[in-house]
Amino acid sequence: MTFILYFVFTVQSESKYDNELVVEEYYKHDAHFGEEMTRIENATNLAQKPIINTVSSGIEIVFPEDFIAKDVTGKVSLYRPSNKKLDFEVPISLSNATTLLIPKKSLAGGRWDINMEWQYKGKSYLSKETIYFN
Repeated sequence: MTFILYFVFTVQSESKYDNELVVEEYYKHDAHFGEEMTRIENATNLAQKPIINTVSSGIEIVFPEDFIAKDVTGKVSLYRPSNKKLDFEVPISLSNATTLLIPKKSLAGGRWDINMEWQYKGKSYLSKETIYFN
């Protein structure tokens, strides 16, 4: 019994055993689930989809060549499941090339959940992917 109480106390009090929520305001997040599914379906129905690659210089997101780069807007959210403090967002701003590079210096090695929300020609898209970066 003493061990169980010690274990519960240790897990609740030490920050290395942090038990944070993945989404802060999950009730608000749940209310927009239908919209999210529509955006995911829009992305799934694309003939050519953006591709996320890990390269030596970071993470590269390549949009289809037939997209007009300046018309693509949105953001890329990178979530680190093991440490919320490493989460960050990058705006999608493409000039002439259809490639977005997230530099290696911004990334710690390990698992990253990537949510890419973007708009193109009045339509909204959402794609989710998990990658492992070394």
